[in-house]
Formats: sequence, structure tokens, C-alpha cells
Amino acid sequence: MSNNDRVIIFDTTLRDGEQSPGASMTKEEKIRIAKALERLRVDVIEAGFAIASPGDFDSVKTIAETIKDSTVCSLARAIDADIERAGEALAKANSGRIHTFIATSPIHMQYKLRMQPEQVIEQAVRAISKARSLCADVEFSCEDASRSEIDFLCRVVEAAIDAGATTINLPDTVGYAIPEHYAALVRELRNRVPNADKAIFSVHCHNDLGLAVANSLAAIDAGARQIECTINGLGERAGNAALEEIVMAIKTRQDVLGVHTRIDTPHILSTSRMVSGITGFPVQPNKAIVGANAFAHESGIHQDGVLKHRETYEIMTAQDVGWNTNKMVLGKHSGRNAFRSRLDELGIVLPSESDLNAAFARFKDLADKKHEVFDEDIQALVSDAISEEATEYYKLVSMEVASKTGEVPVAHLVLSIDGQEHHVESDGSGPVDATFKAIESVAQSGATLQLFSVNAITQGTDSQGEVTVRLELGGRVINGNGADTDIVMASARAYLNALNLLREGQAKAHPQAALV
Repeated sequence: MSNNDRVIIFDTTLRDGEQSPGASMTKEEKIRIAKALERLRVDVIEAGFAIASPGDFDSVKTIAETIKDSTVCSLARAIDADIERAGEALAKANSGRIHTFIATSPIHMQYKLRMQPEQVIEQAVRAISKARSLCADVEFSCEDASRSEIDFLCRVVEAAIDAGATTINLPDTVGYAIPEHYAALVRELRNRVPNADKAIFSVHCHNDLGLAVANSLAAIDAGARQIECTINGLGERAGNAALEEIVMAIKTRQDVLGVHTRIDTPHILSTSRMVSGITGFPVQPNKAIVGANAFAHESGIHQDGVLKHRETYEIMTAQDVGWNTNKMVLGKHSGRNAFRSRLDELGIVLPSESDLNAAFARFKDLADKKHEVFDEDIQALVSDAISEEATEYYKLVSMEVASKTGEVPVAHLVLSIDGQEHHVESDGSGPVDATFKAIESVAQSGATLQLFSVNAITQGTDSQGEVTVRLELGGRVINGNGADTDIVMASARAYLNALNLLREGQAKAHPQAALV
């Protein structure tokens, strides 16, 4: 296929995905995900909103300096200060892009911007010209395009391309579009705008009506050649179009869509698990492509058909997206080289040798408890080990929890706080509640517990439990993660991890909170 048949995959997990309530990531976590996206061969990585906060700026800047094989992008409102900050963050990028936007729908222009249509066009042109003075690759988005008037959109898009925008994005910002109508919008713009052939048309679909992927595929059929999406469909409200679903639909139905991507699909599953573990948003079992049941067959009729000929009930292979691509089993007799090799195959790049040592030590501890250590276990223990290595102010030394029928559960903990041991005890409505109260009796953080989530990482009674604890303090939120075959132990680790991140100032408000 020619380059005209290639669809550019623009991943915004680190920007729009992070806008999911509670999905905030630390700089180190963003770098890990960015490297995984680069390994996946994502074309454009939207690393953040540089002006939103010093932390976002630092993350975009570091990712821009680290990533070499993907374009790194920063979002910016159509305001000089935003664009200058984005340009500064991307200054050392091997390939950088400034993505600027302004709303174009009547409801947004009237009630949010309080601007007349002509003013919107003028500001868009001024912003694009400013961005082009800093970066050759400029994307312009007509926010709320799916509710915008087509005649006005044609004028805005023509002016944006004349001003130097190389990509024109038509977001379905509120998930309002229907595939047939959305495709007609893309097709009409490409046909009516005189200079449409000088830019790539892109779509960014939200999933409020469950149609984000369908709308994106309809747009491809209408000539769009960039799809903006996120890993696991993460994103604001009901989320975004899921990268894994878009990519595999394109790959599986080339006979209909006639396009391709450059995504290295066997890395989809490991990237999905990494994002899930870091954000604390579990993937539901029946999720397409990356869900635990995506390639499972329960029905006798289905099982019989698959055994006779796989394609009777499977339209793609599990190996295509990373399931069961390696049969090597790790256990307590596995050495450091085998462990390192498996990390490489999973696309896990540890920042330092000390991080590798911490992860390997955790692996050995786990292998003593489990006969087999699965890929899911490795993803979890690596995140856990890095979290503990990086944040040591609060540390669990030992714990004893008693829970008995007819009696109030009691937790006895020994905590190391800034190197000094504290013996604490508390009761609670359950063993986890008692543990958290014991920790808070000495930490006295004042934080509110917003989420406590437990997920089994693998099957079996010896499975690790992965716990996510979300704390809120003064309008700022943080996710703490912990994993262990003992759920109460995993819970304690997750809570302490969250407290450590809060103390380090890594908790953050909604990425756009300061911009409203």
C-alpha cells in the first residue's frame, strides 16, 4: 500500500487519557508509557499540556528529549503563552508537533469563548502562525467540530491550512456524532475546502454514546488519515476511541477499509497492561482485544469449531496482539538473565540497575509463593518495586492483622517513617480498614480515600492481588499501587505508596484545572 493508504496513529493517553478522574501519572510513569508507545510504533505521542502545570511541562520536555522514533506533541490553546510554552518544551525533540485548538461550535463560541465567529477565525490563524514560527509540524483542532456549522467549519479549516496547519483535526469532543453523519462531515470538508489536499485530516472521538471507534472507522472511510486514540480507551468521561480496537479493526478488515498502520501489534497487550497498572483503571474481562476473555471460548459449539478450524470463531490470532507469544515459564529457579530477557520481551525498560535489582528481588520473593510467575505478575511487581524504590519516607516493616468471626479486626503494624520505626495499632470494620486506620494514626495525612480497588492479576488462589488506593487532599489526587499474594499486605503497600507520592508533591489536580 502507498503512504496515502497509511493511517497515522496519534496516541493521547498521556494527555487526554490522564484527564480521567484519578488517572494522573508521575513523570517517571509517563516516561515508561512513552517508551512503550514508541516500541509499539505509535506515530505521534501527545505527551501533555505544557502550560497546564510545571509538572506537565517537565514531563513533555523530558519525553521530547527521550523519544526518538515517534513525534512528540504538546497541546496548547490558541493563546501565545500556551504556544510558547509548548514550543519551549519541544525544543529538543527529534520530531516535535504543536497541537493548538479553539472551539468552533455555536454553543462553545457563545457560552464558553464569548467570541464572534470572525474573532475565532482570527485567533485560530494567529495561533497557527505563532506555532509555525516555533515548529514546522502544527496541528489545528476545531473543538466540538461535530456540533459546528459546516459552512463555518469550511471557512475555519481553509484559513487554518493557509496559515500553515499541516494536520486538521475534527474532534467529536462530546461524543455526539453518529458514524454516517460524522463520515459525511469529514467527506464534505475534504470536498469543499479548496486547499484540503495540503493537510492531513484527523479525528478525535469520545465515547459518550459508545461510538468512538465506529465514528473513527467511518472517518477513515471518508478520507481521514489520522486517528487520535488512547490505550484501553482511557479518557475524559466515557473515554476515547481505543487504540487497540482501531488498529486491529484496520488490520483485520483491510478488505473493506483498504488502509494500514505501522503499529507493531504484538506489543499491544503489554502496553495495555502497563497503562492499566499505572493508572489503576482495570481492563474489564470482556474488553475487545485486551480483555482476559477476548480469546476465550466457553460455548461447546464454539470450542468444537475452534478446535476443528480456528477461523470458525476467531477473526484474528491471540498472538497478533501479544497473547501467549512466549511459552517460557519463570519460577523460583529462574535467574537474573531470564528475568531481564522477559522484561525486554514485555517492553519494560527500567531506569537504572538499582530498579532492576529491586524488581528481581521482588520477583524472587513472589516465586517462592507461586509455582509459576506470569507476565501479568511481572508487570505488577515491576511497578511495585519502582514505586517503593523511589519513595521511602513511609515504609512497611512488618504487619500482623487478626480477623475472627464475632470479633473486631485488629491491625498491628511496624512502620518506618523517615528511617524511624513506629509501632501502631488500630481496629476497624475489616482487616483493610483496620490497616488503613493504623497507618493514618501516625501519618495523619488528612487525605480522603476516594477509591479502593482490588483485582486478581492472574487466575488461581495463589494469584497476586493488585490494589489501587486513590487519595484526595486539597483538590489533588494520587493513585497508590501495591501487589502481593496477600490482599491486606497489597492494600497496605498501596496506601503507603499513595502517601509517599502525596508527600513528594507528585499528586496533581485535573490537568486543565488551572486553565478553566
